Amino acid sequence: MKPFRIDSFQVGAGKTQMTWFRSLLVGSLAFTAACASGPQKKQTAVPEVPPPAAQQPAPEQKPVPPPAQKSGSAKSAFAAALQSYEAGDLDGARKGFEAVVDELPQSLNAQFNLGVIAERQGRPDDARVAYEKVLLLDPAHVPAVVNLGVMYREQGRLDEAIALFERALKMPGREYDASLLNSLSITCRVAGKLDESEAAARRVLVRNKDNPGAYKNLAHVAYAREKYRLAELLAGNARKHSENDPALYNLLGMVYLKLDDRARALVQFQKAISLDAKFTPGYLNLGALALSFRDYVGAERSFGKAAELEPGSPDVTLYLAWALDGQKGRDPKKGLAAGEAFEKVLATRSDLPEAVCGAGWAYASDRAGWQKAIAFLDRCKGLETTTDNDKQMITAKVQGLQNMLKAPPPATAEGEGDGAPADEAIGGGGAQPAQGAEGVAPGQGSDVAPKGDATGGAGAQPGQGAGTQPEQGTTGE
Repeated sequence: MKPFRIDSFQVGAGKTQMTWFRSLLVGSLAFTAACASGPQKKQTAVPEVPPPAAQQPAPEQKPVPPPAQKSGSAKSAFAAALQSYEAGDLDGARKGFEAVVDELPQSLNAQFNLGVIAERQGRPDDARVAYEKVLLLDPAHVPAVVNLGVMYREQGRLDEAIALFERALKMPGREYDASLLNSLSITCRVAGKLDESEAAARRVLVRNKDNPGAYKNLAHVAYAREKYRLAELLAGNARKHSENDPALYNLLGMVYLKLDDRARALVQFQKAISLDAKFTPGYLNLGALALSFRDYVGAERSFGKAAELEPGSPDVTLYLAWALDGQKGRDPKKGLAAGEAFEKVLATRSDLPEAVCGAGWAYASDRAGWQKAIAFLDRCKGLETTTDNDKQMITAKVQGLQNMLKAPPPATAEGEGDGAPADEAIGGGGAQPAQGAEGVAPGQGSDVAPKGDATGGAGAQPGQGAGTQPEQGTTGE
Protein backbone atom coordinates (compact mmCIF):
# COMPACT_ATOMS: atom_id res chain seq x y z
CA MET A 1 0.00 0.00 0.00
CA LYS A 2 1.32 3.41 -0.88
CA PRO A 3 1.79 5.92 1.94
CA PHE A 4 -1.51 7.57 2.63
CA ARG A 5 -2.16 11.26 2.43
CA ILE A 6 -4.35 13.43 4.61
CA ASP A 7 -5.35 16.77 3.29
CA SER A 8 -6.11 18.71 6.42
CA PHE A 9 -5.80 18.55 10.16
CA GLN A 10 -8.08 20.38 12.49
CA VAL A 11 -7.91 18.88 15.95
CA GLY A 12 -7.72 21.67 18.48
CA ALA A 13 -4.95 23.49 16.68
CA GLY A 14 -2.66 25.25 19.12
CA LYS A 15 -4.75 24.41 22.17
CA THR A 16 -3.45 23.18 25.44
CA GLN A 17 -3.83 19.67 26.56
CA MET A 18 -7.22 19.61 28.22
CA THR A 19 -9.11 21.38 25.46
CA TRP A 20 -7.07 19.61 22.79
CA PHE A 21 -7.61 16.17 24.26
CA ARG A 22 -11.36 16.61 24.55
CA SER A 23 -11.43 17.68 20.92
CA LEU A 24 -9.45 14.60 19.97
CA LEU A 25 -11.90 12.24 21.60
CA VAL A 26 -14.90 13.94 20.07
CA GLY A 27 -13.26 13.85 16.65
CA SER A 28 -11.90 10.32 16.71
CA LEU A 29 -14.91 8.75 15.04
CA ALA A 30 -14.93 11.50 12.45
CA PHE A 31 -11.45 10.34 11.50
CA THR A 32 -12.69 6.79 11.26
CA ALA A 33 -15.51 7.75 8.98
CA ALA A 34 -13.15 9.68 6.79
CA CYS A 35 -10.96 6.66 6.15
CA ALA A 36 -13.05 5.47 3.27
CA SER A 37 -10.37 4.31 0.98
CA GLY A 38 -6.69 4.00 0.25
CA PRO A 39 -4.32 4.41 -2.59
CA GLN A 40 -5.04 2.36 -5.65
CA LYS A 41 -3.01 -0.77 -6.02
CA LYS A 42 -0.43 -0.44 -8.74
CA GLN A 43 0.18 -2.78 -11.63
CA THR A 44 3.03 -5.21 -11.02
CA ALA A 45 5.49 -6.59 -13.52
CA VAL A 46 3.52 -8.00 -16.42
CA PRO A 47 4.17 -10.27 -19.39
CA GLU A 48 4.47 -8.93 -22.86
CA VAL A 49 0.84 -9.50 -23.73
CA PRO A 50 -1.99 -6.96 -24.04
CA PRO A 51 -4.28 -6.68 -20.99
CA PRO A 52 -7.92 -7.77 -21.31
CA ALA A 53 -10.48 -5.05 -21.93
CA ALA A 54 -12.43 -5.83 -18.76
CA GLN A 55 -9.36 -5.75 -16.53
CA GLN A 56 -9.88 -4.39 -13.02
CA PRO A 57 -7.91 -1.33 -11.85
CA ALA A 58 -4.29 -2.23 -11.26
CA PRO A 59 -4.78 -5.98 -10.89
CA GLU A 60 -2.00 -8.33 -9.98
CA GLN A 61 -0.82 -10.37 -12.95
CA LYS A 62 1.36 -13.44 -12.85
CA PRO A 63 4.39 -12.81 -15.00
CA VAL A 64 4.89 -15.22 -17.88
CA PRO A 65 7.75 -15.66 -20.36
CA PRO A 66 7.90 -13.24 -23.28
CA PRO A 67 6.62 -14.32 -26.69
CA ALA A 68 8.82 -16.42 -28.95
CA GLN A 69 9.29 -13.73 -31.60
CA LYS A 70 11.94 -12.02 -29.47
CA SER A 71 15.57 -12.62 -30.16
CA GLY A 72 17.05 -15.37 -28.06
CA SER A 73 19.13 -13.09 -25.84
CA ALA A 74 16.27 -10.66 -25.21
CA LYS A 75 13.89 -13.50 -24.46
CA SER A 76 16.29 -15.02 -21.98
CA ALA A 77 16.97 -11.65 -20.37
CA PHE A 78 13.23 -10.98 -20.01
CA ALA A 79 12.57 -14.38 -18.43
CA ALA A 80 15.53 -14.00 -16.07
CA ALA A 81 14.38 -10.52 -15.08
CA LEU A 82 10.92 -11.83 -14.25
CA GLN A 83 12.42 -14.53 -12.09
CA SER A 84 14.52 -11.94 -10.27
CA TYR A 85 11.44 -9.78 -9.73
CA GLU A 86 9.47 -12.67 -8.26
CA ALA A 87 12.40 -13.53 -6.01
CA GLY A 88 12.50 -9.96 -4.69
CA ASP A 89 15.79 -9.08 -6.37
CA LEU A 90 14.71 -5.72 -7.73
CA ASP A 91 18.19 -4.61 -8.77
CA GLY A 92 18.69 -7.81 -10.72
CA ALA A 93 15.27 -7.43 -12.34
CA ARG A 94 16.01 -3.82 -13.25
CA LYS A 95 19.27 -4.74 -14.94
CA GLY A 96 17.56 -7.56 -16.83
CA PHE A 97 14.76 -5.37 -18.18
CA GLU A 98 17.25 -2.64 -19.06
CA ALA A 99 19.13 -5.21 -21.15
CA VAL A 100 15.91 -6.07 -22.96
CA VAL A 101 15.15 -2.40 -23.67
CA ASP A 102 18.71 -1.84 -24.92
CA GLU A 103 18.27 -4.64 -27.44
CA LEU A 104 14.59 -4.08 -28.21
CA PRO A 105 13.60 -0.44 -27.55
CA GLN A 106 10.04 -1.21 -28.66
CA SER A 107 9.53 -3.73 -25.83
CA LEU A 108 6.66 -1.98 -24.06
CA ASN A 109 6.31 -4.24 -21.08
CA ALA A 110 10.03 -4.37 -20.37
CA GLN A 111 9.92 -0.58 -20.23
CA PHE A 112 6.74 -0.71 -18.15
CA ASN A 113 8.32 -3.15 -15.70
CA LEU A 114 11.17 -0.72 -15.21
CA GLY A 115 8.55 1.78 -14.05
CA VAL A 116 7.07 -0.71 -11.60
CA ILE A 117 10.48 -1.48 -10.16
CA ALA A 118 11.34 2.21 -9.89
CA GLU A 119 8.18 2.79 -7.83
CA ARG A 120 8.98 -0.10 -5.53
CA GLN A 121 12.49 1.26 -5.03
CA GLY A 122 11.21 4.73 -4.18
CA ARG A 123 12.25 6.43 -7.43
CA PRO A 124 9.01 8.11 -8.52
CA ASP A 125 10.61 10.34 -11.15
CA ASP A 126 12.20 7.35 -12.86
CA ALA A 127 8.88 5.51 -12.69
CA ARG A 128 7.05 8.41 -14.29
CA VAL A 129 9.61 8.64 -17.10
CA ALA A 130 9.32 4.89 -17.74
CA TYR A 131 5.52 5.00 -17.95
CA GLU A 132 5.61 8.05 -20.19
CA LYS A 133 8.02 6.27 -22.56
CA VAL A 134 5.55 3.39 -22.80
CA LEU A 135 2.71 5.76 -23.60
CA LEU A 136 4.72 7.50 -26.30
CA LEU A 137 4.88 4.15 -28.08
CA ASP A 138 1.37 3.01 -27.19
CA PRO A 139 -1.06 5.63 -25.75
CA ALA A 140 -3.55 2.83 -25.05
CA HIS A 141 -1.23 0.72 -22.85
CA VAL A 142 -3.69 0.34 -19.97
CA PRO A 143 -1.29 -0.69 -17.16
CA ALA A 144 0.96 2.31 -17.85
CA VAL A 145 -2.02 4.67 -18.00
CA VAL A 146 -3.39 3.34 -14.70
CA ASN A 147 -0.07 3.50 -12.85
CA LEU A 148 0.83 6.95 -14.15
CA GLY A 149 -2.68 8.21 -13.38
CA VAL A 150 -2.41 6.91 -9.82
CA MET A 151 0.93 8.68 -9.43
CA TYR A 152 -0.63 11.93 -10.60
CA ARG A 153 -3.53 11.45 -8.21
CA GLU A 154 -1.25 10.79 -5.24
CA GLN A 155 0.65 13.97 -6.08
CA GLY A 156 -2.58 15.98 -6.17
CA ARG A 157 -2.41 16.45 -9.93
CA LEU A 158 -6.04 15.49 -10.33
CA ASP A 159 -6.79 17.35 -13.55
CA GLU A 160 -3.82 15.71 -15.24
CA ALA A 161 -4.89 12.28 -14.02
CA ILE A 162 -8.44 12.78 -15.26
CA ALA A 163 -7.20 13.98 -18.65
CA LEU A 164 -4.89 10.98 -18.91
CA PHE A 165 -7.70 8.50 -18.27
CA GLU A 166 -10.10 10.30 -20.59
CA ARG A 167 -7.57 10.29 -23.44
CA ALA A 168 -6.99 6.57 -23.03
CA LEU A 169 -10.74 5.89 -23.02
CA LYS A 170 -11.02 7.56 -26.43
CA MET A 171 -8.68 5.00 -27.96
CA PRO A 172 -10.40 2.42 -30.19
CA GLY A 173 -11.47 -0.59 -28.18
CA ARG A 174 -10.93 1.11 -24.81
CA GLU A 175 -14.22 2.97 -24.45
CA TYR A 176 -15.51 0.55 -21.79
CA ASP A 177 -12.23 -0.62 -20.29
CA ALA A 178 -13.00 -1.33 -16.63
CA SER A 179 -9.53 -0.46 -15.38
CA LEU A 180 -9.60 2.96 -16.96
CA LEU A 181 -13.19 3.73 -16.02
CA ASN A 182 -12.79 2.64 -12.40
CA SER A 183 -9.59 4.66 -12.13
CA LEU A 184 -11.37 7.66 -13.62
CA SER A 185 -14.24 7.18 -11.17
CA ILE A 186 -11.88 7.19 -8.20
CA THR A 187 -10.05 10.29 -9.39
CA CYS A 188 -13.24 12.22 -10.06
CA ARG A 189 -14.49 11.35 -6.58
CA VAL A 190 -11.25 12.58 -5.02
CA ALA A 191 -11.65 15.78 -7.01
CA GLY A 192 -15.17 16.20 -5.63
CA LYS A 193 -16.80 15.49 -8.97
CA LEU A 194 -19.33 12.98 -7.69
CA ASP A 195 -21.61 13.05 -10.74
CA GLU A 196 -18.70 12.29 -13.04
CA SER A 197 -17.45 9.59 -10.68
CA GLU A 198 -20.86 7.90 -10.65
CA ALA A 199 -21.16 8.14 -14.45
CA ALA A 200 -17.79 6.44 -14.98
CA ALA A 201 -18.64 3.61 -12.59
CA ARG A 202 -22.04 3.03 -14.19
CA ARG A 203 -20.38 2.91 -17.58
CA VAL A 204 -18.38 -0.09 -16.40
CA LEU A 205 -21.61 -1.91 -15.58
CA VAL A 206 -22.91 -1.43 -19.12
CA ARG A 207 -20.52 -4.14 -20.27
CA ASN A 208 -19.82 -5.93 -17.00
CA LYS A 209 -22.83 -5.99 -14.69
CA ASP A 210 -20.95 -7.86 -11.94
CA ASN A 211 -17.85 -5.69 -11.75
CA PRO A 212 -17.02 -5.30 -8.03
CA GLY A 213 -14.82 -2.24 -8.55
CA ALA A 214 -17.69 -0.34 -10.14
CA TYR A 215 -20.06 -1.21 -7.30
CA LYS A 216 -17.42 -0.19 -4.78
CA ASN A 217 -16.95 3.16 -6.48
CA LEU A 218 -20.71 3.70 -6.49
CA ALA A 219 -20.77 2.82 -2.80
CA HIS A 220 -18.10 5.43 -2.08
CA VAL A 221 -20.06 8.02 -4.03
CA ALA A 222 -23.20 7.19 -2.02
CA TYR A 223 -21.16 7.46 1.19
CA ALA A 224 -19.86 10.87 0.14
CA ARG A 225 -23.45 11.96 -0.49
CA GLU A 226 -24.40 10.73 3.00
CA LYS A 227 -26.72 8.06 1.57
CA TYR A 228 -25.49 5.42 3.96
CA ARG A 229 -28.12 2.76 3.40
CA LEU A 230 -27.51 2.95 -0.34
CA ALA A 231 -23.76 2.73 0.30
CA GLU A 232 -24.36 -0.38 2.41
CA LEU A 233 -26.40 -1.98 -0.39
CA LEU A 234 -23.84 -1.18 -3.09
CA ALA A 235 -20.92 -2.36 -0.97
CA GLY A 236 -22.85 -5.56 -0.35
CA ASN A 237 -23.24 -6.06 -4.10
CA ALA A 238 -19.51 -5.57 -4.56
CA ARG A 239 -18.77 -8.06 -1.79
CA LYS A 240 -20.80 -10.76 -3.57
CA HIS A 241 -18.23 -10.69 -6.36
CA SER A 242 -15.14 -9.89 -4.30
CA GLU A 243 -15.67 -11.39 -0.87
CA ASN A 244 -12.00 -11.26 0.11
CA ASP A 245 -11.51 -7.55 -0.54
CA PRO A 246 -10.60 -5.95 2.81
CA ALA A 247 -11.47 -2.46 1.54
CA LEU A 248 -15.13 -3.44 1.19
CA TYR A 249 -15.34 -4.48 4.83
CA ASN A 250 -13.55 -1.29 5.78
CA LEU A 251 -16.13 0.74 3.86
CA LEU A 252 -18.98 -1.17 5.47
CA GLY A 253 -17.43 -0.46 8.86
CA MET A 254 -17.49 3.25 8.14
CA VAL A 255 -21.08 3.04 6.95
CA TYR A 256 -22.10 1.35 10.20
CA LEU A 257 -20.33 4.06 12.17
CA LYS A 258 -22.44 6.63 10.37
CA LEU A 259 -25.49 4.56 11.22
CA ASP A 260 -24.38 4.60 14.88
CA ASP A 261 -23.80 0.85 15.00
CA ARG A 262 -20.31 0.65 16.45
CA ALA A 263 -20.45 -3.06 17.24
CA ARG A 264 -21.03 -3.96 13.59
CA ALA A 265 -18.43 -1.41 12.52
CA LEU A 266 -15.86 -3.04 14.80
CA VAL A 267 -16.57 -6.46 13.30
CA GLN A 268 -16.10 -5.12 9.77
CA PHE A 269 -12.77 -3.48 10.57
CA GLN A 270 -11.58 -6.67 12.24
CA LYS A 271 -12.67 -8.65 9.20
CA ALA A 272 -10.66 -6.33 6.95
CA ILE A 273 -7.38 -6.92 8.77
CA SER A 274 -8.09 -10.63 9.11
CA LEU A 275 -8.21 -10.78 5.31
CA ASP A 276 -5.10 -8.65 4.95
CA ALA A 277 -2.72 -8.35 7.88
CA LYS A 278 -1.07 -5.40 6.10
CA PHE A 279 -4.24 -3.43 5.43
CA THR A 280 -3.25 -0.15 7.05
CA PRO A 281 -6.66 1.58 6.81
CA GLY A 282 -8.22 -1.15 8.93
CA TYR A 283 -5.71 -0.59 11.73
CA LEU A 284 -6.20 3.17 11.53
CA ASN A 285 -9.96 2.81 11.86
CA LEU A 286 -9.63 0.33 14.71
CA GLY A 287 -7.30 2.75 16.45
CA ALA A 288 -9.70 5.64 16.01
CA LEU A 289 -12.56 3.51 17.29
CA ALA A 290 -10.48 2.54 20.32
CA LEU A 291 -9.73 6.21 21.03
CA SER A 292 -13.45 6.97 21.02
CA PHE A 293 -13.80 4.48 23.90
CA ARG A 294 -10.71 5.90 25.65
CA ASP A 295 -9.07 2.53 25.08
CA TYR A 296 -5.59 3.97 24.70
CA VAL A 297 -3.87 0.59 24.97
CA GLY A 298 -5.95 -0.76 22.10
CA ALA A 299 -5.36 2.43 20.12
CA GLU A 300 -1.61 2.14 20.65
CA ARG A 301 -1.70 -1.45 19.45
CA SER A 302 -3.60 -0.58 16.28
CA PHE A 303 -1.69 2.60 15.45
CA GLY A 304 1.57 0.84 16.28
CA LYS A 305 0.79 -1.82 13.69
CA ALA A 306 -0.07 0.89 11.17
CA ALA A 307 3.26 2.58 11.93
CA GLU A 308 5.06 -0.68 11.19
CA LEU A 309 3.30 -0.86 7.84
CA GLU A 310 3.81 2.82 7.01
CA PRO A 311 7.23 3.60 8.53
CA GLY A 312 8.01 7.26 8.48
CA SER A 313 4.43 8.36 7.84
CA PRO A 314 3.91 11.57 9.88
CA ASP A 315 0.15 11.04 9.94
CA VAL A 316 0.34 7.54 11.40
CA THR A 317 3.01 8.69 13.85
CA LEU A 318 0.72 11.49 15.00
CA TYR A 319 -2.10 9.04 15.70
CA LEU A 320 0.29 6.83 17.64
CA ALA A 321 1.42 9.85 19.66
CA TRP A 322 -2.17 10.52 20.72
CA ALA A 323 -2.63 6.93 21.84
CA LEU A 324 0.57 7.08 23.90
CA ASP A 325 -0.37 10.46 25.35
CA GLY A 326 -3.63 9.04 26.65
CA GLN A 327 -1.73 6.58 28.85
CA LYS A 328 0.69 8.99 30.51
CA GLY A 329 -1.49 9.36 33.59
CA ARG A 330 -0.79 5.77 34.57
CA ASP A 331 2.67 5.54 33.05
CA PRO A 332 4.62 8.80 32.68
CA LYS A 333 7.09 7.01 30.41
CA LYS A 334 4.29 6.77 27.86
CA GLY A 335 4.25 10.55 27.92
CA LEU A 336 7.92 10.60 27.01
CA ALA A 337 7.25 8.14 24.19
CA ALA A 338 4.39 10.36 23.01
CA GLY A 339 6.70 13.39 23.06
CA GLU A 340 9.24 11.54 20.95
CA ALA A 341 6.51 10.58 18.48
CA PHE A 342 5.34 14.19 18.24
CA GLU A 343 8.94 15.20 17.56
CA LYS A 344 9.13 12.71 14.70
CA VAL A 345 6.09 14.39 13.19
CA LEU A 346 7.75 17.78 13.55
CA ALA A 347 10.78 16.52 11.65
CA THR A 348 8.67 16.76 8.48
CA ARG A 349 5.96 19.19 9.63
CA SER A 350 7.90 21.66 11.70
CA ASP A 351 5.05 24.03 12.53
CA LEU A 352 2.14 21.63 12.98
CA PRO A 353 0.30 23.05 16.04
CA GLU A 354 -1.01 19.68 17.19
CA ALA A 355 2.50 18.25 17.31
CA VAL A 356 4.12 21.33 18.88
CA CYS A 357 1.57 21.63 21.67
CA GLY A 358 1.17 17.86 22.00
CA ALA A 359 4.90 17.43 22.54
CA GLY A 360 4.88 20.08 25.27
CA TRP A 361 2.11 18.51 27.28
CA ALA A 362 3.39 14.98 26.69
CA TYR A 363 6.91 15.72 27.91
CA ALA A 364 5.45 17.47 30.97
CA SER A 365 4.38 14.07 32.33
CA ASP A 366 7.86 13.04 33.49
CA ARG A 367 10.80 14.91 35.00
CA ALA A 368 13.09 13.55 32.29
CA GLY A 369 11.08 15.50 29.74
CA TRP A 370 10.46 18.77 31.60
CA GLN A 371 13.17 20.76 29.82
CA LYS A 372 11.76 19.77 26.45
CA ALA A 373 8.23 20.39 27.73
CA ILE A 374 9.11 23.98 28.60
CA ALA A 375 10.61 24.59 25.16
CA PHE A 376 7.66 23.11 23.28
CA LEU A 377 5.07 24.82 25.48
CA ASP A 378 6.77 28.16 24.85
CA ARG A 379 6.53 27.45 21.12
CA CYS A 380 2.89 26.47 21.53
CA LYS A 381 2.21 29.70 23.41
CA GLY A 382 3.59 31.70 20.50
CA LEU A 383 1.36 30.10 17.87
CA GLU A 384 -1.36 32.28 16.37
CA THR A 385 -3.88 29.49 16.87
CA THR A 386 -3.33 29.37 20.63
CA THR A 387 -6.15 31.11 22.52
CA ASP A 388 -5.61 33.62 25.32
CA ASN A 389 -7.01 31.16 27.86
CA ASP A 390 -4.64 28.47 26.67
CA LYS A 391 -1.72 30.88 26.87
CA GLN A 392 -2.54 31.53 30.52
CA MET A 393 -2.60 27.79 31.21
CA ILE A 394 0.73 27.34 29.45
CA THR A 395 2.30 30.18 31.43
CA ALA A 396 1.20 28.59 34.69
CA LYS A 397 2.41 25.17 33.62
CA VAL A 398 5.83 26.41 32.51
CA GLN A 399 6.32 28.32 35.77
CA GLY A 400 5.42 25.19 37.71
CA LEU A 401 7.88 23.05 35.75
CA GLN A 402 10.66 25.62 36.17
CA ASN A 403 10.11 25.72 39.91
CA MET A 404 10.14 21.94 40.18
CA LEU A 405 13.35 21.75 38.17
CA LYS A 406 15.05 24.00 40.74
CA ALA A 407 14.21 21.55 43.49
CA PRO A 408 16.15 18.27 43.86
CA PRO A 409 14.43 15.19 42.44
CA PRO A 410 12.22 13.49 45.03
CA ALA A 411 13.32 10.15 46.38
CA THR A 412 11.43 7.38 44.60
CA ALA A 413 11.00 3.72 45.28
CA GLU A 414 12.71 1.38 42.87
CA GLY A 415 10.74 1.10 39.65
CA GLU A 416 8.84 4.35 40.21
CA GLY A 417 9.25 7.40 37.99
CA ASP A 418 9.25 11.13 38.61
CA GLY A 419 5.94 11.62 36.89
CA ALA A 420 3.96 14.78 36.53
CA PRO A 421 1.35 15.97 39.01
CA ALA A 422 -1.91 14.10 39.05
CA ASP A 423 -3.79 16.84 37.24
CA GLU A 424 -1.72 16.05 34.16
CA ALA A 425 -2.92 12.47 34.08
CA ILE A 426 -5.50 12.49 31.38
CA GLY A 427 -6.33 9.15 29.96
CA GLY A 428 -5.56 5.66 30.68
CA GLY A 429 -7.21 2.61 30.68
CA GLY A 430 -6.97 -0.34 28.48
CA ALA A 431 -10.57 -1.27 28.97
CA GLN A 432 -11.78 -2.76 25.74
CA PRO A 433 -14.62 -1.09 23.84
CA ALA A 434 -17.84 -2.90 23.22
CA GLN A 435 -16.83 -5.84 21.09
CA GLY A 436 -18.53 -7.28 18.08
CA ALA A 437 -19.55 -10.85 17.49
CA GLU A 438 -15.96 -11.89 16.94
CA GLY A 439 -14.96 -10.59 20.37
CA VAL A 440 -11.59 -9.25 19.21
CA ALA A 441 -10.17 -6.12 20.76
CA PRO A 442 -9.35 -3.23 18.43
CA GLY A 443 -5.95 -3.59 16.87
CA GLN A 444 -5.93 -7.37 16.78
CA GLY A 445 -5.96 -9.28 13.55
CA SER A 446 -4.81 -12.42 11.84
CA ASP A 447 -1.45 -12.66 10.16
CA VAL A 448 -2.47 -13.52 6.64
CA ALA A 449 -0.97 -12.63 3.30
CA PRO A 450 -1.77 -9.08 2.16
CA LYS A 451 -3.72 -8.10 -0.89
CA GLY A 452 -4.69 -4.66 -2.00
CA ASP A 453 -7.36 -3.02 -4.01
CA ALA A 454 -7.89 -0.16 -6.29
CA THR A 455 -10.21 2.43 -4.90
CA GLY A 456 -8.57 3.89 -2.02
CA GLY A 457 -7.79 6.76 0.24
CA ALA A 458 -6.51 7.54 3.70
CA GLY A 459 -8.70 9.60 5.62
CA ALA A 460 -9.12 12.76 7.51
CA GLN A 461 -7.84 13.05 10.99
CA PRO A 462 -9.69 13.20 14.24
CA GLY A 463 -11.72 16.35 14.43
CA GLN A 464 -12.16 16.62 10.70
CA GLY A 465 -15.74 15.57 10.31
CA ALA A 466 -17.06 13.20 7.71
CA GLY A 467 -14.10 13.66 5.53
CA THR A 468 -13.09 13.29 1.97
CA GLN A 469 -10.90 10.43 0.89
CA PRO A 470 -7.35 10.73 -0.10
CA GLU A 471 -7.26 9.38 -3.14
CA GLN A 472 -8.26 11.89 -1.41
CA GLY A 473 -6.53 8.78 1.09
CA THR A 474 -5.50 6.14 4.36
CA THR A 475 -7.42 4.14 3.16
CA GLY A 476 -6.54 1.57 0.52
CA GLU A 477 -9.45 1.03 -1.74
